[in-house]
Amino acid sequence: MPLRRLGSTDLMIAPLVLGGNVFGWTADRAASFAVLDAFVDQGGVMIDTADVYSAWADGHQGGESEAMIGEWLKASGKRDQVLIATKVGMLPGEGGEKLAPARIAAAAEASLKRLGTDRIDLYFAHQDDEDQPQDAVMEAFARLVEAGKVRVIGASNFHAARLKSANEAALAAGLPRYHVLQPEYNLVSRHKFEGELQDYSVTENIGVVPYYGLAAGFLTGKYRSDADLSQSVRGARMGELLHGKGGAVLTALDEVAAETGATPAQVALAWLMAQPGVTAPIASATSVQQLSELTPAMRLTLTKEQLARLTDSGA
Repeated sequence: MPLRRLGSTDLMIAPLVLGGNVFGWTADRAASFAVLDAFVDQGGVMIDTADVYSAWADGHQGGESEAMIGEWLKASGKRDQVLIATKVGMLPGEGGEKLAPARIAAAAEASLKRLGTDRIDLYFAHQDDEDQPQDAVMEAFARLVEAGKVRVIGASNFHAARLKSANEAALAAGLPRYHVLQPEYNLVSRHKFEGELQDYSVTENIGVVPYYGLAAGFLTGKYRSDADLSQSVRGARMGELLHGKGGAVLTALDEVAAETGATPAQVALAWLMAQPGVTAPIASATSVQQLSELTPAMRLTLTKEQLARLTDSGA
């Protein structure tokens, strides 16, 4: 399977990134190790996590996902076969909070320790921080790059204007810029990326790795009626999608799935992989079975007509 270059960086990745939010949370050690092993065996390369995963769970402090991935890296010996992406900006701690320069430095050290590695291949600002001067933020990331602790930096949840001004500040100071973007983007949630942010990413060759590629499970097709909404704590949100444009999107996904022999989830991910600027969507799995339902999307090519039909269904 051909790998894709991530924007203008030297990172080469498969068309699907494995989301690490579930590791150490809804996936225990055995399940996490099995999914990680299977991902590599099925051609995957990049694993995405964050220092804040899974601070939202009772009894968790954050860092659980990174620690689990670190245990797997040590046990498997596969560090050089994968690329690790993690994030700073949502977990307060030593050095302050968000993107305070001292916090970036301290958080990076903590992430490296939990991961048991000497480098972070892709380090994201998890969210923007308008309280910090952008040149100071970029300088803090640059120090990590210069020290060899971080290879590439990226931005998640940034608006177009702020991403552009951050990169302009970096350029003016001769510092590394944000080369990768991680926005929310999928067939039923397109407004946060399409338009100015997508145009800027394409123009500047910024690699895009969207999260919520399956809209928290909606695009798998498991929510098709009001009766299905009780399956998940996300039921209320799924109801909004189902009674909005989501129904038309599911119909289009079903049609293309039938034509290709794929599943709706695979089609939804393949649509993302074909969008301008997008290198690879992120998806997570709590079991090898779930993962094996997603990875065939990496080899699924949709026709222009099928892509257009899907795009029109969610417009």
